[in-house]
Amino acid sequence: MNIRDASKVFRVGGLLSGSKLTAVDNVSLTIGQNDAKVLSLVGESGSGKTTLSRMILGLVKPTCGQILYNGTNVSVVKGKQLCKFRQEIQPIFQNPFEAFNPLKRVDRYLYGAAINYNLAKSKDEAENVVSEALRVVGLSLDSVKGKFPHEFSGGELQRVSIARALIPQPQVLIADEPVSMLDASVKMGIINIFLQLKQKFDMSIIFVTHDLDTAYYISDDIVVMLRGAIVESGPVQEVLTKPLHPYTRLLLDCLPEPDPEKRWKEQIRLSDLEVTEFEALGCKFAKRCPHAKEICLTKRPPKTEIKDAPSRYVECWRHACKD
Repeated sequence: MNIRDASKVFRVGGLLSGSKLTAVDNVSLTIGQNDAKVLSLVGESGSGKTTLSRMILGLVKPTCGQILYNGTNVSVVKGKQLCKFRQEIQPIFQNPFEAFNPLKRVDRYLYGAAINYNLAKSKDEAENVVSEALRVVGLSLDSVKGKFPHEFSGGELQRVSIARALIPQPQVLIADEPVSMLDASVKMGIINIFLQLKQKFDMSIIFVTHDLDTAYYISDDIVVMLRGAIVESGPVQEVLTKPLHPYTRLLLDCLPEPDPEKRWKEQIRLSDLEVTEFEALGCKFAKRCPHAKEICLTKRPPKTEIKDAPSRYVECWRHACKD
C-alpha cells in the first residue's frame, strides 16, 4: 500500500465563520502487504493517527493526494473491487462494545462475515470457519454462540472482534487503539494475539496507539505523528532508543519512570490542541522546540533519510542541514 502526499482538511465551526484544520498533512508512506510486519502509528491525541487509519480503510476520503492499494486508488474503488478491498483490509476498532449492535447476538456477525465473503453458503457451513477464527483468538464457538455483547467482558469481546476480522482472511489488519479501553490485566493477552497473527499468517498489521511502551513491544517499524504530519519513522528499536526528532524525545520524556525518585514531568501538557500548530508554515513543533531556528518557523523541513541507518527518516532541519 502506498500513501502519496495524502492530506485531509476538516472545517471547524460554521460554514461561513469557521476555520480549516488539516488533520492529516501531506503524508507519504509505504506499507508492506505481505512482509509480516507490525507498523505502529504513534503520537499524542490529535496527531492524526485515527484519521490516517480511516483514510487507509477508505472510510475517510483524502482532500488531496492518493492512497493506493495494489495500484488502485482506494477513494474511487467500487463494485467487485471494493468488496475485494474490504475483504483484504480489515479494521479492529477501539471500543468493542461499539462494534456490535447490543440487540443482536454476536454469533450473527461471525456467520454473516463467512457467508457474505463467500466462505460458506449457509450457517451450518459457516460453523467450521467461525470456529477456527475463534480458536485462533483463544475462544470457542460454544462460549460465544447465542450470546449478546453485554454478556462478554471487554477483553472477550475484543477477541471476538479480532476473530470477525480474521474470517475474510485479510492481508492487512488495521487496529485503532485496540487495547486502550481494556483493563491492564487483559491488555497483554490481546497484544500477544496480534503478534501471533503476524507470525502465523504472515500478516501486516497497522497498530494505532498513543502508548510508546506498547508500540515498542509489538512493533517492527514505527511512525511518529504530530499535528497530522510524520516527523520521524523507522525501525522501532532505533527510533525509540535513539530518537532524532525533538518531539519524539519529548514523548519519551513524558513516560512515567519506574524509579520513585524520578517524577513524571507533569508540566508538559501534550493534550492541549493548538490550531496554530496544525496550520504552521514550518515545523509543527517549532514553537515548543528548544533547538528551533528561523527556518523552522517559516519552512517545513524535508523528509531526510539518515545515512548509515536503513529506512530511518526524520523531518527536522537539524538533520536536513547535515546533508
